Amino acid sequence: MLTAAVRAFASVVMLLLLICSACQAQLSSTFYANTCPNALSTIRTSIRSAIARERRMAASLIRLHFHDCFVQGCDASILLDNSPSITSEKFVIQNNNSARGYEVIDQAKSAVENVCPGVVSCADILAVAARDASEYVGGPSWTVKLGRRDSTTASASLARSELPLFTDSLPSLIDLFERKGLSARDMVALSGSHTIGQARCVTFRDRIYRNGSDIDAGFASTSRRNCPSTSPNGNGNLAPLDLVTPNSFDNNYFKNLLQKKGLLQSDQVLFSGGSTDNIVTEYSRNPSTFSSDFASAMIKMGDIEPLTGSAGIIRTICSAVN
Repeated sequence: MLTAAVRAFASVVMLLLLICSACQAQLSSTFYANTCPNALSTIRTSIRSAIARERRMAASLIRLHFHDCFVQGCDASILLDNSPSITSEKFVIQNNNSARGYEVIDQAKSAVENVCPGVVSCADILAVAARDASEYVGGPSWTVKLGRRDSTTASASLARSELPLFTDSLPSLIDLFERKGLSARDMVALSGSHTIGQARCVTFRDRIYRNGSDIDAGFASTSRRNCPSTSPNGNGNLAPLDLVTPNSFDNNYFKNLLQKKGLLQSDQVLFSGGSTDNIVTEYSRNPSTFSSDFASAMIKMGDIEPLTGSAGIIRTICSAVN
């Protein structure tokens, strides 16, 4: 009797181990090798073409993948438009008039659908687009694990609570990223994507006008030229997140923080006498370390709660459920 019970228990344990192993194996860099061998090259061509037209798009595509993964996992929920059954994530404060590049993902999806319809998910296109964008502007490349599927739902409420704000404190940022399985070091590395891209006046107005001790006076004065003090005047006016090399993926973002020239409050808190100062200093001195850590953190972020196997769907159009 006891032997039978032991055997039964052992069988259950083995089954659970096999299931767990299968879950871990479902994301693979070769996922489309047989079903859509030209998927990656097709996406790359589309993404490179979009960034060639507008350099800023590289930053937007990296951010789009990030804002996708932090809400419900990497499931392309950010791409869904409003519908009778869906409240889109596009209009929460962290995304509205800020997240962009949706049409670029749509173009890449259309190109892939022409090659192999119904095979490649929008979630995977977001992940590949972020890697291709980084590489195109001189940033690191990495091997993207594939096999994510697309959600049939979105969550505006989760987007509001799970995405960082430009006013967040360092403890808030660390906590937010740790809840996603990302360390403080991962958070600082990922923040380094602000070496490219631009921010709207409304996101940094308070910082440049309050004469705080954590901002270089000359930098604040320069930043005010295109950002009027009174809202809504100039709310949408843009400024580069990295004033030195705004179109190149490098480590100048961290050098700027050492000089109190972070544009957003949520940037400067990374170097403000807190626990991440040493990481910022390290990245400012060692661009190769930053590059390597950024790639590793992007891979980790791409692993956040993907839908795999029979979960989710493969959307035909990224903005709507089939």
